[in-house]
Parts: sequence; structure tokens; C-alpha cells
Amino acid sequence: MRRAYFPTDEEGRAALFSHLAKRAFPTYELYIFALVAGAIIGLGYFLDSQSLLIFGVLVAPVLTPWIGLSLGMIAGAGRMFAQTFAALILSSSLAFTGGVVAGFATRVFPQPRTFNEAFLHSRLWAPDFFVLAIGAILITLSFVRSEQRPYLPSALVAYEFFLPLCAAGFGLGSGIEGLWPQGMLVFLVHYAWATLFCLLTLFFLRFHPRTFGGVSFTGLILVLIIAWLATSTGTMDWIKLQAGLSTPEPAFTPQATSTLPLVPTITSTSPPVTAIIGVPTSTSSQTPTARSTTTIPPTRTPTNTVTAEPTPIIAIIRASEGGGAFIRERPGGIVLRTLGNGSTVTIIPDELQELNGVIWVHVFAVINDERVEGWMIQSVLVTATPVPDWQPSATPPAASTP
Repeated sequence: MRRAYFPTDEEGRAALFSHLAKRAFPTYELYIFALVAGAIIGLGYFLDSQSLLIFGVLVAPVLTPWIGLSLGMIAGAGRMFAQTFAALILSSSLAFTGGVVAGFATRVFPQPRTFNEAFLHSRLWAPDFFVLAIGAILITLSFVRSEQRPYLPSALVAYEFFLPLCAAGFGLGSGIEGLWPQGMLVFLVHYAWATLFCLLTLFFLRFHPRTFGGVSFTGLILVLIIAWLATSTGTMDWIKLQAGLSTPEPAFTPQATSTLPLVPTITSTSPPVTAIIGVPTSTSSQTPTARSTTTIPPTRTPTNTVTAEPTPIIAIIRASEGGGAFIRERPGGIVLRTLGNGSTVTIIPDELQELNGVIWVHVFAVINDERVEGWMIQSVLVTATPVPDWQPSATPPAASTP
């Protein structure tokens, strides 16, 4: 059946390639659906709604022009490659704009939100690579072997393309750290990974470069893709480490710090001094001698008081989801800054509060040479300093003013 679909002669292969190129040529639907999908996904990030994200992916355009880009690489067709590449850049920009507008809306309507979905899709995850590889293979096979549009495989690929792309735009529009440019990096890595499997699938389907330009261009693209994937995913560092060409970075080891004991107040005091001066008399009678008593006031001596300052507690952010945590103005209040996993903060001791069953910790961090002080959820912090009592203190009831 593969031979029936893929003719062995040059004329038949050229006719098949021309037919596939026409089907993969971008149309106005690519731009319209990319814009609508970007707006829906951006709204999903704004509301932190997973259902809206899935709806946006289903609205995304069918990514047949992306397959046309790979066909242009193999055939060495510069014009086709340039047209499909420009169309994909424009459609991606439209989807990216939807994320930017939604991110800017968070500045206009500042509400305490978590944006866990945006953080989730702006990070690299191993399952995403597996899903993307399967989707790239299926959409290429379906496009070449069937005249029907591959909606389901395209949705798999669009899920891995549009979600990190809109997350990057959302981070750029909102100014939340940890989304831009991390989301754009994830999008580019996913794009290169899917293109690699698309080219390999086309090679398996006996689409090979036949001209020197096609061989050179395809080889150059493959080298760039592999180099980009190796450097951006950390694979190159792992290879160097296994080959003994580099030394591993020292792991973070929590260091125990000692807390100064409370030193009692040292106060130097002197009792009053009384001087008695005897004055002799010339009278030989038994009159008692008159005495003059003079009281010297005590001299003030300085009081030296040593007050022990509490040892600051260093903590590391280790959020199980979302890729980071927020510093809020108060427990459950407005978000001041966002810090990613691995960032360090300083906990202010003895200032914990409980709100709706959630323990909040008073912290501060230095971000871009600026001290930011606020509150964070205790469960996202891992302390590097032993904490004797990691529980909120009882808050005295507010006294009523008559």
C-alpha cells in the first residue's frame, strides 16, 4: 500500500509533492483561527481555567502549513519554505497577541489570582515531549496518506504549540516574572522537537531530498535543530558531565545556624553614699559632740543592655505546581511579585498568620536590587534554617475602643 501511495518514479513523486504542497498552502483560516484561539487561551490564563485552555486548543487552526514547511525543506523549494514560514510567524504572532492582551488585563483588573496554568505551560515537562512526538508523527502520516484534514493529530500539536506561546505573551503583558521569556523558550523547543519528528516521518515515507540544495538545506536544518535541542534542554551539559568534561555543580546543602541566646540586661547601680564628719568641741562638759551629716547624691551610671536579634530564616521556594509562588501584600491579598522555584526568601521570625486553614509567613526578598516584603504560603517554602516552632502564634483579640 505504501508503494501505491508513493510512486517510485520521479514524475509521480513530483506530482504527489505538488498535490501535497497545494493542500499545505496557508489560507486565511490559519490567521483567523490563530487569533481566536489566542484570545480564548489568554482568557483561560486570566481566569486560570483549564477548560478554556482546552477550548482554545480545539479552536486552533489545523497545522498543515507546518507540514508544508517541512516539505519545503526536503524539496529545497525556497519559495514554498519562505511562504509557509512567514505564514507561521504571522499566525504565531496573532496567538501571542491574544496572550499579551489578557496579561495586560491583569494590570487593569488587579485581583488576587494564582495563574497556575500559565506557570504550568511555561515549563518543560517530559510527558509533553512524548505527546508532541506522537502528535507530529500522526499528523504527518494522516496528511500524506489521507485527503481528509487531520483534526485530532493537529489538536495534539496545537496543544504543545499554542499554550506555551500564549503563556509567554501573558507573562509579557502582565509583567509576572517566570512566564516571559520562559514560555517562549518552551514554544521554540517544542517547535524544534516536533519538526524533527515530522522530517523523520517524511523520510520514512520515502520523501528524500533529490537535489543538492535540498540535501544541503535539510542537513543544515537538522544540525540546527539538534544543536538547539541539546543546548536548551540541558542535554549537552549532561553529555559533558558523563564524559567527564565538566564538573557537577555543588548541590544546595542546608546549613544549620545557631540562634543567640537571650542575654539578660546588665545594669550597674550604686547605693547612696553617706559621709559622717565629726567636729570636736572645746567644751569640757559631757555635751555630746555635734555631728554634721552630709548625703552625697548617687551618681548615674550607664545601663548596658544587650538585646538578641532573632536569626533570619532562609527558605527556598519549592511549589509542587505552578512553577513558583507569589509574594502578596497580606495573607490572601494582592500579588506583589512572583518568584520561581529555587528562589530564596528570608522569613521574618515569629510572624505567622492562619487564614482559612492556610498558614502564611511574613517574608522579604531582594528582587532586582529592590527589597520586596510581603506574605507567602508556608507549604511552598522549604527552610534551610532549623525552625523550632513552625506554627502561627496566637493572635490577641482586638480590643474595642469605647
